[in-house]
Amino acid sequence: MLRSIILAAARSSRMEKLVATAPVSRNIVSNYVAGTRTEDALRVTRELVEGGLKVTLDYLGEDTFHTHQAEATRDEYLRLLASLRADGLTPAAEVSVKLSALGQRFDEEMSVRLAEEICAAAETSGTTVTIDMEDHTVTDTTLDAIHRLRETYPGTGAVLQSYLRRTEADCREFAAKGSRVRLCKGAYAEPESVAYQSRLDIDRSYVRCLNALMRGDGYPMLATHDPRLVEIGIDRAKWFDRGPHSFEFQMLYGIRPEEQRRLADEGYQVRVYVPYGDEWYGYLMRRMAEKPANLGLFLRSLGRKV
Repeated sequence: MLRSIILAAARSSRMEKLVATAPVSRNIVSNYVAGTRTEDALRVTRELVEGGLKVTLDYLGEDTFHTHQAEATRDEYLRLLASLRADGLTPAAEVSVKLSALGQRFDEEMSVRLAEEICAAAETSGTTVTIDMEDHTVTDTTLDAIHRLRETYPGTGAVLQSYLRRTEADCREFAAKGSRVRLCKGAYAEPESVAYQSRLDIDRSYVRCLNALMRGDGYPMLATHDPRLVEIGIDRAKWFDRGPHSFEFQMLYGIRPEEQRRLADEGYQVRVYVPYGDEWYGYLMRRMAEKPANLGLFLRSLGRKV
């Protein structure tokens, strides 16, 4: 129930304005978001890479409805990739891209074309792109776009969400040789008709999907902070005779950093998902939904403003 309330708040412009001006917001946002500028993203990336971690960078923004906004997002990714290359941070650092930020909601062809330009820049910079997944209404079009992008840029990564009932079948389809697939639980409010609702069912689906990816010939990217699922991932890798460089763990910036370092120190590939940019509100609220205990800090601060 609390998770649903938080996700509903993520769509409220009034709540966004209130949270954005709350005195505690700056401190909490800095725990999860690198900053607002390209320079902030580079600084955090450099720190993580020097600590033995890999990085995927997300320029925050989604549901773009104007061509100039989509092109501005494209331009920022091109600028970011050029800077990563200039700083010698590739291939340890790649980028994650939401097609909705490139105009998917109003011009699918344009969003794919802009994504192709980002993929081309990533290839030139010596790194890769992962196409983020969003709510279930764009799952098919996003996966179709990934198939198209992979015709020219086969290293393009896909994201699959275990809370969707369809995902186990998608994992079997995408577990082909060379296929990079990030498996996460999912962070959007979805109807029961398309998504599991209980944590237990979502976790069980995650394990089934994990098995399908580990059994295949692709490169699984296990996005989870759950200690049980991390251990299951390690066990499944051994079961399917996978070495530590044949898959990776992914975790969000600011969440379980000690575990990130522990896994890296044990020889596993660990990639940190680092968001940056001005459009942090929706991202932050989804993080609150995943860890509702953080909500108390906001509520106390908001209470002082009202």
